Amino acid sequence: MSETENLINQLFASHMEHTAQAASTVGPAIEQAADAFVNALLNDGKIVTCANGNANVIAQYFCTAFLNRFEQDRPALPAINLGADATTYSAICRDNRFNDTFSRQVKAIGKPGDLLFVIVDDGHKANLIQAIQAAHDREMNVVVLSAREKSDITSLMHSEDHEIALNDLSPTEASPLLLLVINALCSLVDGKLFGG
Repeated sequence: MSETENLINQLFASHMEHTAQAASTVGPAIEQAADAFVNALLNDGKIVTCANGNANVIAQYFCTAFLNRFEQDRPALPAINLGADATTYSAICRDNRFNDTFSRQVKAIGKPGDLLFVIVDDGHKANLIQAIQAAHDREMNVVVLSAREKSDITSLMHSEDHEIALNDLSPTEASPLLLLVINALCSLVDGKLFGG
């Protein structure tokens, strides 16, 4: 076996190990988060997402699955990714307010009954913390999907909030599992709202 083949095999083996570990621990948290999404949607709320870096791609994938479709045709579900608007994001950063990139938007468009969905793949950043605080100020519940267990974000969670925490993975290790969790959430939400 070549060195390249060995590396590829190690990557797949590591992924399978992380997947098996997550499968044995995060199932109940995924179901609770899906119920929180459904509750917000049934009460005329929207899902507001935010994430930094590569996790923003996953946040946009989630919003696309809600706004368009997941696996079946169904009505569009209201979801917005705060990181998708590059113009607004860069304007806030330009004014030296990086930590406000998401909280400023949450304060403007969030309302009681909406839900903030935060995806974190590389530790817990100040702008995500401020977004959670802004959501709570707007009487929004929060769901956090994180590559890390027990962090500074965990201490911000209210009793009605939910956290899906993987087992302290690097961003590269976490990305495929975060996507798998997103797919599970989308499937559960579709099933609970539309059957099938």
